[in-house]
Amino acid sequence: MESSLFEKGWLYLITNFSDFQLASIGSFILHESVFFLSGLPYLFMEIWGLKKYKIQVKMNTPAAQEKCIIRLLLYHTCVNLPLMMASYPLFKVMGMTSKLPLPSWKVIGFQIISYFILEDFIFYWGHRILHTKWLYKHVHSVHHEYATPFGLTSEYAHPAEILFLGCATFFGPAITGPHLVTLWLWMILRVLETVEAHCGYDFPWSLSKFIPLYGGADFHDYHHRLLYTKSGNYASTFTYMDWIFCTDKGYRKLKQLKEGTEVSEELFVRDLLKGSEERDDDCCQNGKVEVKDYAIT
Repeated sequence: MESSLFEKGWLYLITNFSDFQLASIGSFILHESVFFLSGLPYLFMEIWGLKKYKIQVKMNTPAAQEKCIIRLLLYHTCVNLPLMMASYPLFKVMGMTSKLPLPSWKVIGFQIISYFILEDFIFYWGHRILHTKWLYKHVHSVHHEYATPFGLTSEYAHPAEILFLGCATFFGPAITGPHLVTLWLWMILRVLETVEAHCGYDFPWSLSKFIPLYGGADFHDYHHRLLYTKSGNYASTFTYMDWIFCTDKGYRKLKQLKEGTEVSEELFVRDLLKGSEERDDDCCQNGKVEVKDYAIT
C-alpha cells in the first residue's frame, strides 16, 4: 500500500495503543459498531411495519425485539469480549502483527477469500452438528427462537454456540497470523454478511442477485422457518456445500414450485408443510417456542 491518509491514521493507532488493546478492545469496539449500525435499520423496518421485500409476513413483537437486544448486550460483553482478549496470545504466536508497512490489497484479498471459503466449510458441518437432536434442544434452539429473523438475531445464540461456531470465523486468521488490518476487514465483512443473511428482506439489490453461489437472506430465512434436524440450508455464506450434500432440497423445491406464479411464499410453505411428520414430542418445546420438523424432502 502506498503512503496514504489511512496509513497515517494507522500509525496513530499503533503509536498510542498497544497490540493487545487494538486486537482485543479495538476489535470489540469495531465489531459492536459494525454490528449494531448494520443491524438496527432492519429492526426499524420491522418496527415501522415495512412489508415490501419482506420474506415473511409475520413481524416480531416489541417484547421479542427488546429481549434480543438485551441478550445481545449481555452475551457480547460477557462472552465475546473475554473471548477476544483470551485469544490474543494465540494470534500473536501465529504471527499476527499491527506494524507498518500494511499488507498489499492483493495479499488482503487472497487471505479474506480464503477465510470465507474455509469458514463456510467449517460452519456448514458445525451447524449440521448443532441440528442433531440433543444439541438442538439444549443449545441451538436458542438461536431458532426467532423463526422470523431480523438483522440483530444473527448473533442471538447460546453462549456455547457462540464459542463453537465462532471457531469457524477465527480458524483461518488463527492459523495464518494476518496483519491486524486484514483481521479487522475480515471481521467487518463477516458481520455484514451474517446480518444481511438474517435481515428478513430480499431486496432487488441483495448480493445474492449478483454474486453466484451467494446465499443471502432468502436462502437463510428458509432455514429459520423450517426448523430442527432436516431444515437444510446450513452454510453461512455460500450455497454450494448444501447443494453438494443435498441439504437444500426443500429450498430448491420451494423455489421451483413458486416459479412462474403469483401465490405468496407463505401460502406455498403452508401447503407444502401439510402432512409433514412432526418430531418427537419430548423435544417439541423450547420455552414459548414450539419447534417442529417441518422440512420439505
